[in-house]
Amino acid sequence: MKPKAAALDPEDLNLITLAQEYSDEDKARTLLESLRWPNGPVCPHCKSDGKQKAISKLEPKTASKRPGRKGLYFCSACRNQFTVTVGTIFEDSHLPISKWLMAIFILCSSKKAISAHQMHRMLNVTYKTSWFMCHRIRFAMGAGEAPVKKLSGTVEVDETFIGGKGDLRTKLDRKTPVVALIERNGNVYTRVVSNVTQKNLRAAITECVDKGTILNTDDSGVYRRQFKDYKRHDVVNHSKEEYARHNPDGTVSHVNTAESFFSLLKRGVYGAWHHVSREHLPKYADEFAFRWTHRKVTDGERTVAAIKATEGKRLTYRQAV
Repeated sequence: MKPKAAALDPEDLNLITLAQEYSDEDKARTLLESLRWPNGPVCPHCKSDGKQKAISKLEPKTASKRPGRKGLYFCSACRNQFTVTVGTIFEDSHLPISKWLMAIFILCSSKKAISAHQMHRMLNVTYKTSWFMCHRIRFAMGAGEAPVKKLSGTVEVDETFIGGKGDLRTKLDRKTPVVALIERNGNVYTRVVSNVTQKNLRAAITECVDKGTILNTDDSGVYRRQFKDYKRHDVVNHSKEEYARHNPDGTVSHVNTAESFFSLLKRGVYGAWHHVSREHLPKYADEFAFRWTHRKVTDGERTVAAIKATEGKRLTYRQAV
């Protein structure tokens, strides 16, 4: 039996380490187990763990005609078998775990995105495989339909239009609106909406922002007279070339943070992907939102956060296409 891989500090995780030390599938699986289960294996079916003494590891028997898979566990509580990939985006994948880990690191460390074509050349997989891998990773990065924690403090809300060609004023039907909700010095959530209306923006803000929040928006009419139930609504008048306003209480009203986020998102569209369909745009926006939310940590720590986010998330090829 091969020795287990030594515990790895997330700050020391990089592409060289993954390629040199974890290209071996057994070591890669052990690393994934240590990142997903820092306190021991947890059954994905009934959530039993080692504290209940319900989990046992099934060692493959080389003399058997059916020795079983490596990394296989058995839960005596629910009588089910599982591996570290069950209940995650890795489940039912025929790709080595080592390539999954490198793909996640590359996606997490590419500030302005990376194309599926570039990924397939780097990992020596087919383009179809690379495209599906990237979408699964983006799916794991997403916050889901409803965020676990609502934004608070000072939150900037702004919208932009992605895709299409020509003049924005005459060809809005070719573009897809994206709303960004950014907590000042905090997290960001994105929502792709069918069109920019008071109803759609109100729904996004209600879903993602706490009522005790100071909202910062521009002077668009879709934000008028609908946020009286929030702590405060500050408006910056872009039509009069006002882009930041210093208030008497020491706060600064602006949506510059949201516009910075949009500039990165558009760099990904123009420089890496070139074209993004309306159907898949939410996952692409989630990728940038995840990197923005984890912008103050190292690439290795961001990769570990993405691996932990795979818990309970599945995306089949039929769902992706």
